[in-house]
Amino acid sequence: MILLKNILYKVTLEKVIGDTSVAITNIEFDSRKVALNDVFVAIKGTMSDGHEFIKMASEKGAIAIICEALPELIINGITYVQVKDSQAALAQMAANFYDSPSESLQLIGVTGTNGKTTISSLLFELFKKAGFKTGLLSTVNIKIDDAIYPATHTTPDSITINKYLREMVNAGVAYCFMEVSSHGIHQKRTEGLHFAGGIFTNLTHDHLDYHKDFKEYRDVKKSFFDQLPKSAFALTNVDDKNGAVMLQNTHAKKYTYALKSMADYKAQILENQFTGLLLKINNQELWVKLIGSFNAYNLLAIYGAADLLGLEAMEILQLMSTLESVDGRFQYAVSTKNITAIVDYAHTPDALKNVLETINAIRTGNEELITVIGCGGNRDAEKRPKMGNIAATLSTKVIFTSDNPRNENPETIIEAIEKGVSPEHYKKTISITDRKQAIKTACQMAQEGDIILVAGKGHETYQEIKGERFDFDDFKIVNQMLTDLQK
Repeated sequence: MILLKNILYKVTLEKVIGDTSVAITNIEFDSRKVALNDVFVAIKGTMSDGHEFIKMASEKGAIAIICEALPELIINGITYVQVKDSQAALAQMAANFYDSPSESLQLIGVTGTNGKTTISSLLFELFKKAGFKTGLLSTVNIKIDDAIYPATHTTPDSITINKYLREMVNAGVAYCFMEVSSHGIHQKRTEGLHFAGGIFTNLTHDHLDYHKDFKEYRDVKKSFFDQLPKSAFALTNVDDKNGAVMLQNTHAKKYTYALKSMADYKAQILENQFTGLLLKINNQELWVKLIGSFNAYNLLAIYGAADLLGLEAMEILQLMSTLESVDGRFQYAVSTKNITAIVDYAHTPDALKNVLETINAIRTGNEELITVIGCGGNRDAEKRPKMGNIAATLSTKVIFTSDNPRNENPETIIEAIEKGVSPEHYKKTISITDRKQAIKTACQMAQEGDIILVAGKGHETYQEIKGERFDFDDFKIVNQMLTDLQK
């Protein structure tokens, strides 16, 4: 039995009406899920305000209401707790409800625009290979050692995070690696968690549909490091101009990594091929199966984090040499006609530029580089022309297509992408709204030795159109198309 007063520990209270000694069953922030003796937390979201559903939650049996503004109707037998910030209260309450599981394992948060999934997923693989029971909270999925659960958000809600962390602790997990998005930080989903370390990857143009400007986006990321305890480490990429900013006010022990600057963890790319990278990390050479300078940064962050968590340097290097790319991150296959198909999640200007520059650095120049690219609907519209410009400048042929249009007209999105194409590159581009047909056309265009990049959706196995999700897997489709054309 859990008492309301116990899960309110460390929550800043403004006013209490009723008894906080009542026993509660669950915490809910979705009024539709409220059952008898639950606590309902009313949150002001981007789409709706939970305060409008307090009456519904009460009728469904809520024994307590947590809110920023008390309702006009106070019902006898229900406890009302007014708080300054419902999102922060929810996060702390969730941690208390599950008995602060983050304090019983080593939780490492990875934040930045690009690289979060790769770093967190590969750290999970590395520590698992090192013999530890390990956990993962990522965009792609949630893992508790060998068990895998689907992920719905980059950073899950506070209740889900603490629920899975508790399951991890119960399963004997020692280390958990977690993607920490700017949305998650801003919505206080990570409050009440005890982090043993934080990793910053980079900061580029993204999520400006949510954050009012780049400064706010940067400062939200920085607030994650500001809140790290003295016992934690903060590991940052100082080749990114925002890397040093992340460390300005942190209480954590500060460490850096870089390819170009002086840093605690330094790497040099000796060879870059489609089969992998030859790297020198802190004067030790190793061959890895991942490709491109962006992955050199990811691997360096992995090396630094593993070192700071106490693994031996030679063991880290040996385990890194066995790591393979994460689904949808520079995932490639070569057809029988020697056509290379690459699928990558690159959905920001910087990520797309990195992938295309990596391919161009490897290819001889005699092959065509055919890029299939779109942009998501109901998201940051400012990046669309930038994506068009980068794709057209760095590819030999480009097909603009639909991504996840959501509730927007896909043709309108494509038109916005096309506006970024400079006149000298017009002839390189065509537009095909149907993504499957666009991929098929790229496969039909490709000759022996050519390279096809299908960018934007990566690991996603669906396409979201007008509120519905349809089965769609870029990697499966491009490979099937190439196979069919070769028959």
